[in-house]
Amino acid sequence: MPERIDQQLLLFINSLNSPFFDQVMHAISGKLIWVPLYLAILIFLGIKYKRKFFIILIFIILAVTLADQSSVFVKNLFLRLRPCHEPSLKGLVHLVNGECGGMYGFVSSHATNSFNVALLSLLFIKKRWYSISIIAWALVVGYSRIYLGVHYPGDVLCGSFLGAFIGWSMFRLYILTDNKILKNRPYFNLPP
Repeated sequence: MPERIDQQLLLFINSLNSPFFDQVMHAISGKLIWVPLYLAILIFLGIKYKRKFFIILIFIILAVTLADQSSVFVKNLFLRLRPCHEPSLKGLVHLVNGECGGMYGFVSSHATNSFNVALLSLLFIKKRWYSISIIAWALVVGYSRIYLGVHYPGDVLCGSFLGAFIGWSMFRLYILTDNKILKNRPYFNLPP
């Protein structure tokens, strides 16, 4: 996304603020609000996959670690300032509670992590209602980062693609492991 368009889109979305939505978007971007959702996903996967759950959990942990660390790696590689640190946007970006985050924002770790969880979990759960809900949740998390003025739309878009790719890759790696290794282990193939 060309830089000028990215800035203009950020300023437009960021200008649509209100005290009520400031608090809503701040809460959505917080990490504690994600815990009940993550626990619910893990419980559902445990119930659905029973004996294979602990193997799936290993792939989930790998995916979460890879998504989180790869977004940090990309930030340190590109060194693109967050909008709230960009000198040319000083005074134009609405910040909630004065929070800006670290210096660099490309790619959004929130977008990378939420789309990683969304894609990986929907591939395991395979329910239409869940797929729609979890993608909507990931989109709202990404939107909140733009609304709060801490990421450009391009940061969120690229972070979303990175996270989705990692989630898809870890699922494919799990399928490969399941087909090559777990199918030959009687414990994993017993009826529930």
